[in-house]
Amino acid sequence: MITGDLKSQIDKIWNDFWTGGISNPLTVIEQFTYLIFLKQLDDKQILIEKRANMLGVTTDKPIYTREQKELRWSTFKDKDPEVMFELFTRPQRHLNDVTVFDFMKTLGKDGGAFTEYIKGATFMIPTAKLLDRVVQQIDKLPLDNRDTKGDLYEYMLGKIAEAGTNGQFRTPRHIIRMMVEMTQPKKEDTICDPSCGTAGFLVAASQFIHEKHEDWFMKENFREHYNKNMFNGIEIDPSMMRISAMNLQLHGMENPTLIGNSALSESNDISSEYSLILANPPFKGALDYDEVESSLLNVTKTKKTELLFLALILRMLKLGGRAAVIVPDGVLFGSSGAHKSIRKELVENQQLQAVISMPSGVFRPYAGVSTAILFFTKTNSGGTDKVWFYDMQADGFSLDDKRNMQLSEEVFEQCFTNPKSILEEVQGKCDIPNILLDWNVIASATKQTLDGFTDRTQKSFLIPKADIVANDYDLSINRYKEIIYDEVVYEKPETLIADIKAIDSKRQKAIADLEKMLE
Repeated sequence: MITGDLKSQIDKIWNDFWTGGISNPLTVIEQFTYLIFLKQLDDKQILIEKRANMLGVTTDKPIYTREQKELRWSTFKDKDPEVMFELFTRPQRHLNDVTVFDFMKTLGKDGGAFTEYIKGATFMIPTAKLLDRVVQQIDKLPLDNRDTKGDLYEYMLGKIAEAGTNGQFRTPRHIIRMMVEMTQPKKEDTICDPSCGTAGFLVAASQFIHEKHEDWFMKENFREHYNKNMFNGIEIDPSMMRISAMNLQLHGMENPTLIGNSALSESNDISSEYSLILANPPFKGALDYDEVESSLLNVTKTKKTELLFLALILRMLKLGGRAAVIVPDGVLFGSSGAHKSIRKELVENQQLQAVISMPSGVFRPYAGVSTAILFFTKTNSGGTDKVWFYDMQADGFSLDDKRNMQLSEEVFEQCFTNPKSILEEVQGKCDIPNILLDWNVIASATKQTLDGFTDRTQKSFLIPKADIVANDYDLSINRYKEIIYDEVVYEKPETLIADIKAIDSKRQKAIADLEKMLE
């Protein structure tokens, strides 16, 4: 977990960027990312040189040649700020007219997954003074530890949401973690996010594996699967591609598969490829029919991206593959033919397992839309029997634009690590422990254990498939939840009139007494 001192260091870097003239949060993140990568390149070169000295021979291809020493972090960080700035901005004639920044774009696959998505990168730090301040501070960051450097980057990414802009790219990390805990990534899983943004879902899945199944890494075949095939993402925005590539790399995933493309386009023909999909697709977008891959329109003929993504996820899943997907509430109860057809597909032809209704404040400050999480398995032969509904009313943060934490960090961590122990303490503040505990019961259910989920007046209950079919496949929790109204007993009209007369009589007597006093 990131400490207060490290947070202060990142806060200072962020503030230096802003006071130095870079006010767009995404630009700050990008420039920070490029500098982190340059330091990593030099760290790798130092490691290669150490190996060569120990063995007496060079076994790895060097990243920098001797002539390119000036372009290395360990060299330019000690230069005068103006000299350093020139190395970044002015092509060096004696080095084939490349700058420090240009060099990292020429590495190709030799520089790892990140360099494949860096072609459009632009150096935007405006002054030598700002560059020097940021370089000196990054040089002090503990980037040799996988957990620490990953947490540092995540904390920097969190600044996007704090700035109140570009938040559409950042799903709340505790919601992501809850979804990962519920889907329980398996050793052989191939995991995908078809709208990966900053790769939060993939990072959370990786962290889950490290925390719960560190023993898996003892096997060479798993390590190879983890590094090359396990994590996959699709993202249309080039800036997000670079940020997600760096996020994954800093969390220890050296060669994830990232595809720079619109997941819904004709060029995306991925089918039956993944065993677990975690996603928060874009809401309220619309595409023309000719922009959408035709097989998706066969499932649900619509221009709405939130419906098309559900059809896409079903196509991309292997048979038996699982999915956890955040959708806007309109998907659950929309009355159009497209809305009904995708819900019918999930209920009749696949296995819909759960619908978690989340409060509208979860995505504030940049969106106030109510959302839900759908959990389903691709079967192509049905299997939906009962669907578990949960009415989530609190997520551990205030539901206004400030999104202040309602629990201590220690208690919030226990919501995931030991949910049973803090149920009373978090009551009314966070439903995540209850959700995880109830889900564990549902997932390993017997008929006897399911008897506790029949009361529809509670937050957590099961609904038979027949009821959902009878309600035209409506999946909104309000359709099934029963509300108990407290009976209010009013006085009879005759009693109320008598009381009014008594009050009026006292009033008239008081006036008469006042008149006598005045006389």
